[in-house]
Parts: sequence; C-alpha cells; structure tokens
Amino acid sequence: MTTGPLVGDDVRILPVIDLLDGQVVRGIAGQRELYRPVQSQLASNAQPGTIAAAFVQHLGATQVYVADLDAIAGAEPAWSIYQEIASNGLQLWVDAGVNGPQRAKQLTEFQSAETGFKKIILGLESITSESALADIYHVTGPERLVFSLDLKQGRPLTDVRNWGNFDPLHIARLAMRLGIQSIIVLDLAQVGRNAGTGTESFCRQLRAETPLVELTAGGGIRGAEDIQVLQAAGCNAVLVASALHDGRITLDQIREHGWTI
Repeated sequence: MTTGPLVGDDVRILPVIDLLDGQVVRGIAGQRELYRPVQSQLASNAQPGTIAAAFVQHLGATQVYVADLDAIAGAEPAWSIYQEIASNGLQLWVDAGVNGPQRAKQLTEFQSAETGFKKIILGLESITSESALADIYHVTGPERLVFSLDLKQGRPLTDVRNWGNFDPLHIARLAMRLGIQSIIVLDLAQVGRNAGTGTESFCRQLRAETPLVELTAGGGIRGAEDIQVLQAAGCNAVLVASALHDGRITLDQIREHGWTI
C-alpha cells in the first residue's frame, strides 16, 4: 500500500475516455442522455483509438481511465475497444459496470490475458447490496480493485438500501475496512460543468483519516489551479477530460508543475 502524498508531492493526471455507442463523449453532470461525441483540440474525431493516440502523442500519457457507459447501463463490456485503446501503449483503469462477482471475474480474466488493464473500477452506483462489495473484492483482490465513491451533489449515488442516507465518509470506511486500498471520489453532478470538483474538503478529510489510501478525485476540473487544490488536499491522482480536450491543461503546464500523466 502506498503512503499518502504530502503537499508538493507528485500527482498523476489521469485522462478520461467516456465511451458511449462506440465513441468518446463529453460528460455533462452525469446526464448521460445529453452526452455527445467529444470535440477535441487534440484529435480529429471522437473515435476511441484516435483519442487514445492523441493522449499519447500530445500529452505523453501512459495511463487512461475508461468509463464504459454502455456496460455501466448493463451492456456487455466493449472488449475490442479496450484493446484498441491499450494498443497505443496505454494502461487502462476500466469502469465497466461491475455489479457482482460474475462481471468482476470477466474483467479479472481479461486483465490476466495481458490486455493493458491496470485497474478495475468498482463504482458505488453499480452495486445493489453491501454484500456485493465484499464478493467483488474477493474475486479481484486488493491490488487491481479501485472503489469509486460516486456522489451526486455531495450525496452517495447508490441503490444499496439505506446507503443513500449515509455520510460518504462512512461508506469509504466500510470499503477500507474490507481491505480496499484505492478510492476515487467523484461527484457526477460536477462532471463537464467547468465548475471544480466540489469534493476538495471531503478529500482532505478522507486523507487525514486514512493516510495510506491511494486517493483519486475528479469531475469538473477547470485548469491547473483545481489540480493544485486537490494536490494540497492529499490526492494522488486527478481525473481530467474536458480541460485536456479544450486546451485548459497542456503538456507544458503538466511539466511545469512536476505532475505525471
């Protein structure tokens, strides 16, 4: 397990690919019916392979976060697209709607086939029971699993009974007691709104309580200043999409601040 960063320590910028109907789309406050193919200063079209290649060519990216929105909605994971993205030399963090041990086993086996998978994301919005959290953990093990604490306007985004009324910190504690070592804090209401993550205080609180957890945050990143704030709050990594496509975060800025990507 890695130690939490001190202020000024290295932070990873993790580019995001949101997949919908075979294309990369721009997220808008979690309202997936409004998502449209991304228009990017980095790439000529919204094809996953094109966007992945652009992240590598223009930013020097080595890892990418892939949110497979169709799989999250219940469809089969986009296995061939994952391979296409990975073929550009990228390691993938993949959210494919893991809701139980069967999907977790599929992804674990796919990862074991040396397909470029680095992490399997377990999203709070995807599970329907507390027992599913433990079942999935026992399939994947702690090294490859990342728990995404999905929020909407600061409240847990979940179908697990009673969890919608829980303090998000309580849910994070449940995950960590199970043995989960890596957590993403993501407020979907902030995604694509260019208004900041809104989770900085929570990340600071979570870091103070759990100095050893690998902590990632994202959603609504406007520019380098937001990343600096999350860095000061103790985040190891930051999810970024629109700010990269729009040129609000550039390779020169990433290098200037000593971040990795």
